[in-house]
Amino acid sequence: MTNHRFTDVSTITGARKTADGFIVAEAFVARAGVQLYRGAEVGIADRDVIRVWRPEDEVKAPASVRGYSHAPITLGHPAEFVTADNWSSLAKGEVSTEAEWKDGKLRLPLIVKDAAAIAAIEGGTRELSAGYTCALEFADGITPEGDPYDAIQRDIRINHLAIVPRGRAGSECRIGDDAEPWGATPITDAGKEVSMTLRKIMVDGLEVETTDAGAAAITKLTNTIATKDAALAQKDAEHAKEVAAKDAQIAKVEAERDAAKGKIVSDAELDKRVAARADLIGKAKAIADADYAGKSDAEIRKAAVAAKLGDEALADKSDAYIEARFDILAEDATPADPLRAALKDAKPVQDARAKAEAARLAYHQQLRDGYKAAPVKH
Repeated sequence: MTNHRFTDVSTITGARKTADGFIVAEAFVARAGVQLYRGAEVGIADRDVIRVWRPEDEVKAPASVRGYSHAPITLGHPAEFVTADNWSSLAKGEVSTEAEWKDGKLRLPLIVKDAAAIAAIEGGTRELSAGYTCALEFADGITPEGDPYDAIQRDIRINHLAIVPRGRAGSECRIGDDAEPWGATPITDAGKEVSMTLRKIMVDGLEVETTDAGAAAITKLTNTIATKDAALAQKDAEHAKEVAAKDAQIAKVEAERDAAKGKIVSDAELDKRVAARADLIGKAKAIADADYAGKSDAEIRKAAVAAKLGDEALADKSDAYIEARFDILAEDATPADPLRAALKDAKPVQDARAKAEAARLAYHQQLRDGYKAAPVKH
């Protein structure tokens, strides 16, 4: 007895959309009976055809039916089992806990929550293909219905349900649909492959003719590309937003830098401003001694004049008037220079001393030159 992977196909029925946009539906599967497979597909390379029997008691066994509860729903068959490691990327919905064998059929209530899977269903991809494993017991025999078989399926265990395009036999349940990654392909009693109905689909504006399995693969690939394109577009938008924010930040820094440059003054200009400020405060203190720190030039003039003349004298007076009165008061308040006055008063004394010194020098010169004079006759 060996383990193999298989798939069953059934049609989604009674689909309806919830207020949240999810699709709630049902699928009914009846998979008892004999199915035909190529020998190579079930490990018997020297046999063209292997007749596999699925007894009804195996299909409806409680352990098998329970396996459908919470089974993940995928868009197309994945190439591997759905596990906890890949569930978030593969699962598009799940089967409810109410899976049950009823009236010769397996009833599967389910819900599909993924947008791409919902779009596929609404676009006509409405069949479910069960991916499962089973133990294949090779034994010749005849079913109670009189059909011969070469092997028996036992211990059927569900892994997932795949949403696939319409199967090659329409809505008829079938093992092996989309069988390339999952198991055997049904063939006829004559040993030939079941004829595959080709269908036309649009791919990027071009009409393509392919099998249902090919259409499923193309649809899956297209959805994957669309999802990645949307993610890239989102990243591009976020990047553009980040670049715009950086550009705005750089522009602000440059503007602040240029504004700071405009406020910079040279050392000479700074000295000139400091001297002018000191002169202004000195004049103000000469008019009225007060604290002028933190005031503008105009405020200093006004405060000094008001302190000297009173606030009433400045009522309704313009800045030009206040500035003129300040200059007049400053000029009147400037003290006389004692040294200059002394030097001015000392000038006549200096002139007299100069004249005396000149006379003294002339007298001495006369004495020195006296011997040169002619002798006096008596």
